Amino acid sequence: MNLKEGSLDQTFIALADPTRRAILARLNEGEARVTEIAEPFPISLNSVSKHIRLLERAELVKRERVGREHVLSLNPNGLDEVAAWIEETKSFWLTRFAALDALLKKKKAEGT
Repeated sequence: MNLKEGSLDQTFIALADPTRRAILARLNEGEARVTEIAEPFPISLNSVSKHIRLLERAELVKRERVGREHVLSLNPNGLDEVAAWIEETKSFWLTRFAALDALLKKKKAEGT
């Protein structure tokens, strides 16, 4: 797998924060203006904007300007790289654990 340098890190950093995950959950329901996204949070609009910029850098959110409004939408393709990495890592460890399990069963059968 050929990862863009730092992109996996950016995605995990973006997903690590509960506010950013809540923003993604909201955008999963459909596009929204920045002010709509910020409304339920007990933090400043400036703080929410910083969270959104981090999500944009991780390519999890797309922004479109419509006049003076900034409309956000979820970019589900931004999760593809993380999903592939998780699946690859899971496959690696499942193979390793299966080999260890087979070795332990063999040792037990031999009585050692």
